[in-house]
Amino acid sequence: MKLSDYAKKLGVSYKTAWRMWKRGEIKATQLPTGTIIVTTEEISPQGVAIYTRVSSAENKSNLDSQAERLKAYCIAKGYQIKYIVKEVGSGVNDNRKKLVELLLKDDYSLIICEHKDRLTRVGFNYLKVLLNKQGKDIEVVNLAEERKDDLMQDFVAIITSFCARLYSIRKRTRKTECLIQCLKENQNEVSSEASN
Repeated sequence: MKLSDYAKKLGVSYKTAWRMWKRGEIKATQLPTGTIIVTTEEISPQGVAIYTRVSSAENKSNLDSQAERLKAYCIAKGYQIKYIVKEVGSGVNDNRKKLVELLLKDDYSLIICEHKDRLTRVGFNYLKVLLNKQGKDIEVVNLAEERKDDLMQDFVAIITSFCARLYSIRKRTRKTECLIQCLKENQNEVSSEASN
């Protein structure tokens, strides 16, 4: 079987299958023409993980419709669905509990998401590179432009996050200044007591 066909049955991209072959994870031979023929008899796809996300609780009903669309897509492609993850949270939040739990699992080979921004708004390519290194991949179903209201909610989340950090920095600076002032006062008290 050709490596491209093997990749489809496994539920990964051709590039990922090629990397797996280069690392020796797939038994295959390369013909003089360059075609890679997989010699493994039985293919056991690890399955796919569907990931859905909305930015706020008011859009929670959209999670089910996202999941249903992706489920129908996976069935049409012949993918074995292992997980369906539904999460409410900002796309710029880098500590979404359900996504982190999914990324820590090893028993799937592909993450399916409807739009790139459903998985993450920031660092998508870094995430893809790291998953590829683990022999996994990401498949984005719809590459159309994202909705502006979701983008605005994430923009507000970014501004709020930076304001909180700025406030925290100012607060820490005030604490440091207060600590220095207290130390100076204590030093002056000790100096005046020593001179008496």
